[in-house]
Amino acid sequence: MNILILGSGGREHTFAWKLSQSKNLTKLFVAPGNAGTSKIATNIPIGVNDFESIKDVVLKEGIELVMVGPEDPLVKGVHDFFLQDESLKHVAVIGPEKLAAGLEGSKEFAKEFMIRHHIPTAQYKSFTSETVDDGFRFLEELNPPYVLKADGLAAGKGVVILKDLDEAKTELKAMLVDKKFGMASSTVVIEEFLDGIELSVFVLTDGESYKVLPTAKDYKRIGEGDTGLNTGGMGAISPVPFANKEFMAKIEQQIVKPTVEGLKIDKMPYKGFIFIGLIKVVDDPKVIEYNVRMGDPETEVVLPRIKNDMVELLQAVANQRLNDIHLEIDERTATTVMTVSGGYPGAYEKGKEIKGMEAIQDSLVFHAGTAIKDGKVVTDGGRVMAITSFGTDFKSALAQSYENVEKLSFEGMNYRKDLGFDL
Repeated sequence: MNILILGSGGREHTFAWKLSQSKNLTKLFVAPGNAGTSKIATNIPIGVNDFESIKDVVLKEGIELVMVGPEDPLVKGVHDFFLQDESLKHVAVIGPEKLAAGLEGSKEFAKEFMIRHHIPTAQYKSFTSETVDDGFRFLEELNPPYVLKADGLAAGKGVVILKDLDEAKTELKAMLVDKKFGMASSTVVIEEFLDGIELSVFVLTDGESYKVLPTAKDYKRIGEGDTGLNTGGMGAISPVPFANKEFMAKIEQQIVKPTVEGLKIDKMPYKGFIFIGLIKVVDDPKVIEYNVRMGDPETEVVLPRIKNDMVELLQAVANQRLNDIHLEIDERTATTVMTVSGGYPGAYEKGKEIKGMEAIQDSLVFHAGTAIKDGKVVTDGGRVMAITSFGTDFKSALAQSYENVEKLSFEGMNYRKDLGFDL
């Protein structure tokens, strides 16, 4: 089977690594890919939203399945593009159609879905520039801290949590009136703050049945002790130690089942991954957000723990045969530590040579933001490389990851040294 992966990050390199192990794979392509994917697949230099160029590649290379990595092409309707084209509609696409992708594309749409299907989540209200004064009054009714979310996609930066009421009002005005996040914040969702510990639950569905994949916990803040600015993710741990059988049963009954059923009731066809961002409040799970694809860097700890043939798994999704698959999970813990460019998540420089990769032993290396320049692997993004290791628990796995991270070097390299501090 010929497969195309859309995307260029650590998530996509991990999928390429996993798919390349399958006996059912003939040829693997990644668009646009990175230095890591170029070693195990053919990189194609086209953007994930360039649907016409993607079509040309699919037809030229006889692609039978497209695995969509990031959210942007899904929200823009890449799956619908395939279904509406006579020459493409036979090609399997892993990722929801545009309507269902609204679960990530619009915070308001997601909240309405949760309320409609009785899925536990925080209380909320939505506001626009016309109703900014109502927003100020709603903030006054809430207890701090205040949670403000840009409705649209804002590259992971559209959520702000503030403790001071005046600051929250200033931020709301900046988002709605001054268009801080452009069109993404033309609507802002304000919701009650939920106090607890977060985790991510991943579900693979063919639109009828589903499989719950390993849980993970990622670390978004740049600074030790979860301080500083939000990033795309500084590392992850799987499984989450506090997500025991009883708690997972609650998640499945109260959240996973109503989500998959809700998609059916609302006639939103869904073939792909659902990433459910949860918070454990006392002993109960509540949904913070949905994403309509796998997370990054969570993919770097979730996929290595899945023992199944990944091509067979994706084919089962495409053919609505997921119920026939028995999911096999590695019982060990996997951890990943993300190395990032100096200055990230603010301004940073690219093109720094990465050294020490050949010295890494007993860990997996997943490229996130890398490129090849003059025969050398160089930095090409804010998040550069993830080092994934296995262990009997998260502490031993992290020790292995950190030991190997220290063998890597590039100018300005930074990473979190305290992952798992809250477990």
